[in-house]
Amino acid sequence: MEKVIWSCSDYSIFRVGTDRLHDVARFVVTQNYNHHSSEPIPDTARQEIEDIYREELSYSGNSTYFIVRDKKGRMVGSIRVFRWDKRTPTPMQKIFHISPLEKVGDTPRTSFWHIGRFAIDSTSGFPSVTLFKQLMTLAVAPILREDDSYMIAETDSHLLRVMNALGIETQQIGNPLIYLASETIPVCSSKKGLTKFYQRCYPLLTAS
Repeated sequence: MEKVIWSCSDYSIFRVGTDRLHDVARFVVTQNYNHHSSEPIPDTARQEIEDIYREELSYSGNSTYFIVRDKKGRMVGSIRVFRWDKRTPTPMQKIFHISPLEKVGDTPRTSFWHIGRFAIDSTSGFPSVTLFKQLMTLAVAPILREDDSYMIAETDSHLLRVMNALGIETQQIGNPLIYLASETIPVCSSKKGLTKFYQRCYPLLTAS
């Protein structure tokens, strides 16, 4: 299932269903290696794709996926957000062995939203920062609808610098490690820390 939610003359943003999860997993792994390694994509990438696909299936009941396609139908961007049930192990727990409940704090009213599977094909010819702003705006929107809410994410160190420069206020909650060929850092951001970015970038999605 693919539903257009925003379009311009060059590309369209779709909300997609679980039938596209394998495509998203393949795209994310491929783009990470293309961005961060000068070596050919290793044979182990096939297993990483399958691992990510199965992991995303476990979150699919609470997840929303967005992809970008150019006018030829080629996928050039992706992102995913899900509302964590506080029970299912998150990527942060699996990769970093970090519990958001312990690092951020928790009350019955606190909600956690995991944002991940962000990737952009830098060879697409479209401005990467603009695509990031649009996809991230869509991903953080549900976080801002709740009162005591947090984003949690594992972020490439370069992307984290971009996020901070764009007004996303993040807090590092663990030590970095190498994941999918890049230095990756666990972070969180409160609703307040996301609001300025959302208000600044939402206009990129209001005109179609």
